[in-house]
Amino acid sequence: MATPSKKPGTSRKPAVSREQAEDAVRTLLRWAGEDPAREGLLDTPKRVVNAYGDWFSGYAIDPAEYLRRTFEEVAGYDEMIVLRDIEFESYCEHHMAPIIGRVHIGYLPADKVVGISKLARVVDAFSRRFQVQEKLTAQIAHCIEDVLKPRGVGVVVDAVHQCMTTRGVHKRGVSMITSQMLGGFREDARTRAEFLRFINIHSKS
Repeated sequence: MATPSKKPGTSRKPAVSREQAEDAVRTLLRWAGEDPAREGLLDTPKRVVNAYGDWFSGYAIDPAEYLRRTFEEVAGYDEMIVLRDIEFESYCEHHMAPIIGRVHIGYLPADKVVGISKLARVVDAFSRRFQVQEKLTAQIAHCIEDVLKPRGVGVVVDAVHQCMTTRGVHKRGVSMITSQMLGGFREDARTRAEFLRFINIHSKS
């Protein structure tokens, strides 16, 4: 499946030109006390806009598309499938600071499975947007549930928020864990505990 070629900003209103985006970077440099015209900063606005095109490319992608190609010839396999330690990088929508961590996904297939790389691509598509971790966790889980129609879905996200480590309270070594359990993962404590064991998080239920 081809990834859409749109850049961030092309599908939202009002449209912002590349020139306007680069001017905004120059404004921030001046506000910070710098001179955007000095040699070391001449190409910085261009580089920042290019970086934003990568960091926020998720706005141009429909994550559900990644899950629509499935496989049914799995010899009746219906046990839990887990993909753990999916690294991701996102940005906090409150401070535009990095969120860096890992996502663990588990699901109980009904009559079809999806290629495991597609699960990682779903994570990338949602994380390459401005986010809060709770929303990111729920979006991943509900996308998998809506498209694959499994008997259950579990998603756990463990991440470090730079808005907390590099500003404000300046607390390093702190990570945040969020989870979304749907279907069998929510209703059956044994299923939930099995998933948490697989990803090395112990259940207290």
